[in-house]
Amino acid sequence: MPELQEQEERLQFDRFDHDDAWALGTRLVELARERGHGVTVDIRLGDHQLFHYALPGTSADNDDWIERKIRVVRRFGHSSYLVGQSYRDRGATFEEQAHLDPARYAAHGGCFPIILRGTGPVGTVTVSGLPQLDDHRLVVEALGLFLDAKRAEKETTA
Repeated sequence: MPELQEQEERLQFDRFDHDDAWALGTRLVELARERGHGVTVDIRLGDHQLFHYALPGTSADNDDWIERKIRVVRRFGHSSYLVGQSYRDRGATFEEQAHLDPARYAAHGGCFPIILRGTGPVGTVTVSGLPQLDDHRLVVEALGLFLDAKRAEKETTA
């Protein structure tokens, strides 16, 4: 849990817009392609879907998983993996203890909040298609690479 909480503290944006969604989404797709992963990638700002791409090997089931993971992040304000892990750490499961319809909510890894520094969660970035820890790790890696590139770009222009 401390590692998952640290990720949310570290992976925050100063701003996030349509161009950022495109750049982050294409970065995720490139990483998945390089590794031969069949995943679907989805990025939203509030309810507005700014990026959605399904690589070969995915299906409409991945879109359903994305919707269910997003509902968890919106409800709890934390990554879907952190929410699920918080239940597992207490010796329970999200499905048994959250009292939410599992057909609508999935506390499985792969959805991460887009957090604006000083504001809080404003959107989501989601991956579906791999085992849940791998979905989570792919999103975290892409966010780290994206934010590092933004920081380097900012330092170059300053």
